[in-house]
Amino acid sequence: MDHESQAAIREAALDYFTRSDSIGRCRAWVEPPPGIAAGAASPGWAALAELGWPGMLAPESVGGLALGLTGAAEILCAAGTHVAPEPLLAVAGLSAVLLARLVSRHGSDVLERPGARALLAELVAGRSLPALAWQESPGDLSAVPLNCGCEPRTGPEGGVLLQGEKLMVLPGAAASGWLVSARGDGDGDTVLLWVPRGTPGVSETLTTLVDGTQAAALRLEQVALPASALLAQGNAAQDALRQALACARILQSAELLGVGQAMLEQTLAHLRSRSQFGVPIGSFQALQHRCVDMYIHLEVARATLAEVLALADAMLAETTLALERLEAQASRVNARCSAAALLISRSALQLHGAIGYTQECALSLFYKRTLRLSAWLGNASAHQRHYAALAAAAPTGTGPAPDDAAWEQGFPRTADWAAMPEAPFRRMLRAFLRQHYPAPLRYLSHRARWSEMRAWYLRLSAQGWIAPAWPQAHGGMGLPADKLIAWIEELEQYGVARAPDQGIVMIGPLLIQHGTPGQQQRFLPKILSGEHVWCQGYSEPNAGSDLAGLRTEAVRAQDAQGEHFIVNGQKIWTTLAQDANHIFMLVRTDKNAKKQAGISFLLCDLRTPGITIRPIQTLAGEPEFCALFFDDVRVPAENLVGQLHAGWSIAKALLGFERLFLGSPKQSQYALGQLERLAQARRLFADPVFVQRYTALRLDVADLSAAYAGFANIVKAGKPLPASVSLLKIWASETYHRIGALLVEASEEQGAIAGDQELDGQTFNALAPLIGASSAMIYGGTNEIQRNILARQVLHLPG
Repeated sequence: MDHESQAAIREAALDYFTRSDSIGRCRAWVEPPPGIAAGAASPGWAALAELGWPGMLAPESVGGLALGLTGAAEILCAAGTHVAPEPLLAVAGLSAVLLARLVSRHGSDVLERPGARALLAELVAGRSLPALAWQESPGDLSAVPLNCGCEPRTGPEGGVLLQGEKLMVLPGAAASGWLVSARGDGDGDTVLLWVPRGTPGVSETLTTLVDGTQAAALRLEQVALPASALLAQGNAAQDALRQALACARILQSAELLGVGQAMLEQTLAHLRSRSQFGVPIGSFQALQHRCVDMYIHLEVARATLAEVLALADAMLAETTLALERLEAQASRVNARCSAAALLISRSALQLHGAIGYTQECALSLFYKRTLRLSAWLGNASAHQRHYAALAAAAPTGTGPAPDDAAWEQGFPRTADWAAMPEAPFRRMLRAFLRQHYPAPLRYLSHRARWSEMRAWYLRLSAQGWIAPAWPQAHGGMGLPADKLIAWIEELEQYGVARAPDQGIVMIGPLLIQHGTPGQQQRFLPKILSGEHVWCQGYSEPNAGSDLAGLRTEAVRAQDAQGEHFIVNGQKIWTTLAQDANHIFMLVRTDKNAKKQAGISFLLCDLRTPGITIRPIQTLAGEPEFCALFFDDVRVPAENLVGQLHAGWSIAKALLGFERLFLGSPKQSQYALGQLERLAQARRLFADPVFVQRYTALRLDVADLSAAYAGFANIVKAGKPLPASVSLLKIWASETYHRIGALLVEASEEQGAIAGDQELDGQTFNALAPLIGASSAMIYGGTNEIQRNILARQVLHLPG
């Protein structure tokens, strides 16, 4: 589905739910509980039927809209923002997907079922609300019926006898009948049966859930059904059930996202208007940071949902559907959106204070809807376990894949990387790494020095692969976001050390956007060739987080040799300046202007007389940072980037690149690979507690990649990065820290060993990721500063 169609569906859905007062109708459902009239015959459901939304996922052949999961997710998300009471997810999602599967073609099998077609047509028209009865025990996500079974009826009538129990069947009393999964005659055989309401032998116990929704528990005692009740059996039934559950969990994630968005917006409005101690409570930093964390979890969930929807729609369009992949992605996104909505709901309730603990506050409806949605169809922990089982938690890809040896197509300097499928792209990278990356440099525990990485840098340069994110017009690979993520993952999983790359990831992209043609011609080729190695000169003593307080001064002058600047001052925390021969830096060119207004952006050759470099040892004992002293250093005027005194806008653009770079999955991928190596060596994947924690971190990294891809696409489109890019830096560094902490814990006594160890013949350092993550939460602007930026510039909370 294209973006315009998706946006149109979103706007129409939001408009409908706003006009129809869904929140008011939701209140009416909470007390008294809804009955049959509140479901099938309610004006709300009839209005949805007029819009065609019960058939949003049904094929056009039965009158459906065939919107696909992406279109349906927009409707469910809008329903979530207004806590719509109608059973869209249960009926138009879960039941409709199952029936649609039974009237469609998959592969060479024709799954046309007349009974299913008739039921689906009634559902699409809004005349019937069939409920899927599949679950038999709490917490079980399996689509395989265990106890509920059926057997052939004897006698001339034929048909089957159904016996068993089902729980958490939605909708409750509104259901016009039930789509029941059961064991058939054969070993492991699954059947799907239609049981109309009123069928003898069916007893129903209704339970009102926390949000006013009804769920039914069914008891099926010798229920006699005609042969026409059989909708499907065997693989057709099993696959339809699995597909329906997977798609419903993805759509449920969209509804959870909408509920979370609404709760965040209500909380922000409350904090802006509510005053205590004479000021809006939204100005309190502690409350602002709580809101920022709500926002970060929401945006990571949003990025994950967008990625999973694209993957799922592509999978569903394939001739042969890989159900395991679909189920894994469904559990991934459901775990993320459930966790995000729950965190937001708890924080929102706390930040509303006493009013949030009352029924009269609208927040209560959203809070209760979150509790119901995050419990039905599996909670976050259950989906993490489900994902681990489906994705075989251990192998994330360290080392070459078995089919790498089959790569015989060479390594092209340039190609249409967007058109190249991801699997062969990854195989190509693994084969290249295995052939060319120096084995002694795998899994370095320290920040690599230029002397160690020079040969590898030059090898990538000769290959044309040194700048994967740069446009091809400037000598880069021009990788699209999905290939860039694959590039990062493969290099990190193989243990490739990070070369001194400030030229590639920071000043190069900035010059591409803001440099003059002359500056691009002078500097970009030498970055690519490795002739110029760059470092960053931003921070100064007493001007770290308060970057605009810098005092290094540059005075413009002119003599017989031409126009230039004379620079005096100090820079600090300059990463690997001792290995660099060039620096990009902020300098003050107007001492009388406001702090941001008198700053300029200069490029300087570090071999210029008057520069002193002093290394600083880090907590890990590595000379990673440096202090630089400038004493009457002459810098050519042509090295000014942008306008004089207008360097702050350039600085902010570069800070955006830096936060994008610091928010990349690189560090977390590397640390996760180290954790996996340790787990495999110590057989920790046999420990279910470790697997649960590992899987949660693995999903944190996967969802970081989804968020990163969205911002990477903004850069590739040549657009300025928004202030919201700060969320990447926070999520990435804190994920990195959590992985580092588990790595030390899982190392047991060896987690206290200083320096390198050996693990399976390769270097291993249990402490390096944790110590590295501690600095990652500080440099580039501390995470607290990033939260302040998000609170003021994105959430617009008062100062």
